[in-house]
Parts: sequence; structure tokens; C-alpha cells
Amino acid sequence: MPDSLIHPRWCERAMSDFHVHPQAAVGEEGGVARFQCQIHGLPKPVITWEKNRVPIDTDNERYTLLPKGVLQITGLRAEDSGVFHCVASNIASIRISHGARLTVTGSGSGAYKEPAILVGPENLTLTVHQTAVLECVATGNPRPIVSWSRLDGRPIGVEGIQVLGTGNLIISDVTVQHSGVYVCAANRPGTRVRRTAQGRLVVQAPAEFVQHPQSISRPAGTTAMFTCQAQGEPPPHVTWLKNGQVLGPGGHVRLKNNNSTLTISGIGPEDEAIYQCVAENSAGSSQASARLTVLWAEGLPGPPRNVRAVSVSSTEVRVSWSEPLANTKEIIGYVLHIRKAADPPELEYQEAVSKSTFQHLVSDLEPSTAYSFYIKAYTPRGASSASVPTLASTLGEVPAPPPLSVRVLGSSSLQLLWEPWPRLAQHEGGFKLFYRPASKTAFTGPILLPGTASSYNLSQLDPTAVYEVKLLAYNQHGDGNATVRFVSLRGASERTALSPPCDCRKDEATNQTSTTGIVIGIHIGVTCIIFCVLFLLFGQRGRVLLCKDVENQLSPPQGPRSQRDPGILALNGVRWGERGQLGRNEKRVDMKELEQLFPPAGAAGQLDSRPTQGAAAPALCEETQLSMLPLQGCGLMEGRTTEATDPCSGLAAAPPPPDGGPGLLSEGQAARPAPAPVTQPARSGH
Repeated sequence: MPDSLIHPRWCERAMSDFHVHPQAAVGEEGGVARFQCQIHGLPKPVITWEKNRVPIDTDNERYTLLPKGVLQITGLRAEDSGVFHCVASNIASIRISHGARLTVTGSGSGAYKEPAILVGPENLTLTVHQTAVLECVATGNPRPIVSWSRLDGRPIGVEGIQVLGTGNLIISDVTVQHSGVYVCAANRPGTRVRRTAQGRLVVQAPAEFVQHPQSISRPAGTTAMFTCQAQGEPPPHVTWLKNGQVLGPGGHVRLKNNNSTLTISGIGPEDEAIYQCVAENSAGSSQASARLTVLWAEGLPGPPRNVRAVSVSSTEVRVSWSEPLANTKEIIGYVLHIRKAADPPELEYQEAVSKSTFQHLVSDLEPSTAYSFYIKAYTPRGASSASVPTLASTLGEVPAPPPLSVRVLGSSSLQLLWEPWPRLAQHEGGFKLFYRPASKTAFTGPILLPGTASSYNLSQLDPTAVYEVKLLAYNQHGDGNATVRFVSLRGASERTALSPPCDCRKDEATNQTSTTGIVIGIHIGVTCIIFCVLFLLFGQRGRVLLCKDVENQLSPPQGPRSQRDPGILALNGVRWGERGQLGRNEKRVDMKELEQLFPPAGAAGQLDSRPTQGAAAPALCEETQLSMLPLQGCGLMEGRTTEATDPCSGLAAAPPPPDGGPGLLSEGQAARPAPAPVTQPARSGH
């Protein structure tokens, strides 16, 4: 047939040569044989098999044909031996592969063999609605049982699932939910002996729209928004076109939410167009379109003219403009749109201005920053189109004084600390450090430090001097104000001299010794407290017994002074044991001897004639305590507990009782006139 008579559609139909031919195989009786061939064609060719040039019997359950061009023969027999060919056919042509000979042997047919997987499942990537063929060829004696499972534990299901031959898993009309890792297991019957193989199935879905963009109409100067949401596996990428041209973000066009939302602010006649949303992934693509109609009201003013922006300070810019050329009578005000030049349009903010004002001071801006400004005129029927944007940068300013703290490291070194300012490096800045002894006029410095620095050490300083330290920050606009600190090293040098360098091992040993000493001290203190308590208890008991003894001795019948028992008296310096001995032996002391030792005073007669009462003895016992004093001095050790300080000796002395009775004598009174002899109180009558 001449080429000119060939129908054009025939050019689309063709078939390539086999790129995989079946290979010769040898198998044992009862075993498994497998042949495979691969070929491409359009339309997709149909694969059949021939044995010795005769089509195989597809009704034979031992012969399994898989859609991907695989022939499996299980339970081999001697009659299966022969030459096999793969036949591929479509409407265009027929192709026959090379022949592959199968040889079946009878050796070892009854011997035991461990289960083994000859061919396991392959990793597959398919598109939804296709058919997945997961192959699993196992051998062994006895013949193993083949089973399938998912590695994630999810059930495989039954809908669209088919098992071909002895263990091939076929999944028809696959979906994204079928994606996963599939495990083929060959089990020896009656045991837990098994062999496994696994393959991953990835099911892709072409992009499809969940929400299509809708055509809209908006007045001029307002904002138009289109939404286009798509899904697929893998997730699709969304692109926007304007009248067939790729549309990217910039100016008054913004893309958000992974490009699923298109926003056009301040629309004008030039924005009226057809906008297309294209979603695509590796499995396919989809596109949808919508129209934007800009409604232009009659009589709207034109854009403001001659917009200018001039920097006033580091935080202020003055913006001025002229009113539109036409339709200015209905203007009710202006709106100034402001944003940083480096920021996206969605960070823009507005400030309203009255209709009679044609300039506005924008404040609270950042120093050394570029800003973009444009203006719209508003009427009751809508806004004008935007003016031409203008740019202006705020003036720079010098940095503020940095906070500075000083630490004394030693007798001749200081550490300076402050907060780092990384922004200084962006403006060609840093820190300058100066220092000097306060007694001198010239500073040492400047020491230049980067903006990221936060500390600096000064060493080899004069230990006896007071230093002035000055730190300032600078940028391309100049030096900022300095932070000044005064610090003295004298105290540090004195502390260093008084406190030698510590020996850590010695300190540790000292700490351990101190701890041991504290524990011992606590024990000693507790012991002392116990002894003190016991001493007080026994002392109190001794005083009670002594009071009773004194009461017995002070209670004889009244008689002449010469007949009174002087055993109740005790001389200074007599020990308690001696006193007790005197009491037991009832040794009487001659009153004349007492009078020689203690001459009577002028008031002796009054003491002798002082009337006594029977209740005096018990009262005396309750208010009396004995004191032991050295023999040098004078006085009897008997009296009240009320104390006074003797100006001569500084010792406690008891003043005479109000009733003229005997008082407590203290050391130093021997040089004074001797007191009258102590008389024995009268015994109360019975």
C-alpha cells in the first residue's frame, strides 16, 4: 500500500520488540517453573503462551497466566517439558518471543525441602483504578502454604481481591487506600516454619478539584478573591494563570494557603481577565477557570496626583499629594496605604485623612527603614484607583547607651558585661570602649568591639586606683551616648592580701573537720544541758533539806543570849562538809569569841531588844539562801536574796532588811565597822 494511502490513525498504533524474553528453566517433578516476557505497544498488547507452537491449555489449573506477562507452572510433571514461546498481539501486529525450553527431572522428588520463596512481590507504583499484581512463587516439600498480610496490620479486605494460582495476589481497581507494604509468607504445613518476602504498593491519584474558582464581579478599588482547592496523591501543586500567562505574587496580587487562594486588592480595569487554576502532580493534572469583572461606577474621581514622601526624622515621614483631576466634588476623604517596602502586601495598613488635607505626617516608623505609600480618594459611590506608589526611607539615628555592668575579677582585672546588639552589624556599627584611672585626663581607647560582643576583660590595672570605664554603641550615623561606670580596685587588693589563694584540698579537709567538730560540739552541748538540769534538780533538793536543818537549829526555847545555841552560825570560809560536821557534833561556839571577831555596833542593844514573832522562822527559811565566801573579808553567810552592788568591790551585797535584821555581808566589808552580832530568832511558842 502506498504511504500516501495510510490512514493517519495507523501511525498511532505500533508494537516494539520484546525487551524481556523468556529464559530456559530446569525443574524437579512437583516443583515450580516460571517464564516471563515484556513488550510495549499501543494499544497495550495481549500476552498468550505456546508450548511446542501450540497454545497452552488455560483451563489447566497448574498453569497460571498473570496480566504482566508471567507464566507459572506448579506441580511439575514430565509431560510439562517442552519449548515455550510468549505471543504478544494487538490491533497493529503480532510478536513472538524467543523459545525457552523447560526440562523436568525426577530426581529428589520425595526428599524433604525447606520452604523457599522463588519470586516475591515487586515494588509497584500505579494510578487509581488500575490492577495490582503481587506475585509470590514458593517451593518446598511438602508444598508450602502461601498467605498475605499488610505490614501495618490493616486488613487487606475482600472487595476486588483475588488469588491466582498458588499464591499470587491480584487487587483490581486500586485506590489510594490500597497503598502499603504487602508481606507474602510461605509456611510449612503443620509447623511454624515460614519464609517471607515483601513489596510496596504505591497508588497515585491525579489532581482533582475539591473547590473550583467562581466568576465574580467587584467594584473598582475593592478586593477580589478566588479560591481553588485540589487533592491528589502525591499532593498537587497549584499554579495561577491570567489570560493564559503565569501569574505570580507581587504588587497588589497575593497568593496564600499553598497558592490555593488568589487575592487581588485595589482592582482596576487592568485586572479584568480570565483567571485559571492549574493543579498537577505526577499522576496527572486538572485546570479550572473563572472571570473577574471590574465594575466601574460613573463619576468616580481619578487617582490622587503628585504623591511625594519626605523623611522628617528617624520615625516620621511626611506624605503630600494633589487632588485628582476630575470628579472631585464628591470626595469625602483620602486613605493612605502604608507598608514596609520589604514586607508582603498583606502587612499593609491604612490611615484616613480628611478631604481638605493634602499632606499627612506618618509617625511611629522604624529608623533606617524603607516604606511604600500610595493614596486613594473615596466617594459615597466607591474609591478611586490607587495613586502611583512612592518610596521613602526614615532617617537613621545613633544607638542608645548600652546597659553596662562591671565585675572585679582580682586586684588588677575587671570584667565588663552588656547586652549584645546584632542589629549594629547590619548598620556598620559596633561598640567602643574607653577606660582610664580617675586621676588622669586621657582615656585608653577606643577599643572597637563587634555588635555581637557582650563582654570584655581589662587586666594589668593599678590595684590602688579608681577607674572610669566608658562604653558606647555606634553605627553609620555616628556614636551614641556613652554609659559610664566608676570602679575601685582597692578593696579587691585588700581582700586578696587578707585572703590568700584557697587550697581546694585544704578547704575540703577543713570542711570535713568543721563538720566533725560541729557534730562533736552538738553532743557536748547536749551533755552539758543534761548535767545542768541534773545540777539544778539536786541543788534545789539540797536547798530544801538545808532550810529544814536551819529551821530546826533556829528554833530552841528563848533564853539568855549566853545560852543560845551558836551552832546555827557559820564563819566565813567554813566548807559545807565542815558545817555539817559542826551540826552533827553540836559543837558550840563561844559567843565571846564571836564578839571578839565581830565587835558589836551601836545598834546591838536594839537588835537584842527587837521583839520576835513565832512565824519568823518559817519565813526566814523560805527567804534565806546560804553563800560561801572566802575567809578574807567578813560577814556571816545568811541573808535575803535581794542584791545590791557594792561600789568598793563590785560584788553583790544584800542590804539590811527593813526590820533591822541581819543582812548578807560581802567581801570588802571587813574594813568597815563590824556589824552587830547576829542573834538567834526566837522560837515560836508551842
